[in-house]
Amino acid sequence: MTIRITSALTLMLFGAQAHAAETPKVWTTQAELGAIMTSGNTKGTSVTGKIDSKQELTQWNNEYSLGGYFKEDEITDADGNTSTEKSAERFFVSAKGGYKLDDDFAKLYILGSYTDDSFGAYQKYSLVSVGYGDRLYQDDNKTLDAEIGPGYFSGRTADDVTENGLMLRTAASFNWAFSTTASFKQTLSVEYGEENTRTVAESSISASLIGKMQMKAAFLVQNDSDVPFGKKKTDTLTSLTFVYAF
Repeated sequence: MTIRITSALTLMLFGAQAHAAETPKVWTTQAELGAIMTSGNTKGTSVTGKIDSKQELTQWNNEYSLGGYFKEDEITDADGNTSTEKSAERFFVSAKGGYKLDDDFAKLYILGSYTDDSFGAYQKYSLVSVGYGDRLYQDDNKTLDAEIGPGYFSGRTADDVTENGLMLRTAASFNWAFSTTASFKQTLSVEYGEENTRTVAESSISASLIGKMQMKAAFLVQNDSDVPFGKKKTDTLTSLTFVYAF
């Protein structure tokens, strides 16, 4: 199911771009990386990273994202023997093509994403969604964008149960540049289905350091309404990363 969804998404995106190649490609990319290493009574290593790319064409606005999180702890047993134990491993990839309806921000979109989370309630989770998006508010330093549309999801839970079906996706993104060197961003997405409702929200603050280098502090919350026995419904991730734009 995951392979079919990914293949269909790839074909649709490449087909859309082939019809919209009126101008040379214009790319904007941000890469972020953060790592935490602890020693003493608690020893461990965690690494988080993400790459976001945007492509502007005359008729299309395309977005691509790739991210991952890894955590490994050093465990000491009663006999004093030490070993390393993986406690988190998550990878995420998504692609979205937006067909512009006017000179402002209204668009039709197609979105596909896939998440592999070895320790999550859903170890595999993929979706495809189509819908409509527009800018709801804008002033000198704030913007609010929203999207809504139907979709289809497929997931495999931690107890090896496969779930799939139709769902309704809504999403919003609020950006606030409250100074010339710092900004705040809030994103929220809700994927409502009969089997499960997934809600993902991220709050982040970014501050410029030197040139195109920034520092970003973020707090991410992911909630699944229906999870296997023994799994928690809500996962959180707090990160501090360096971001480079190019």
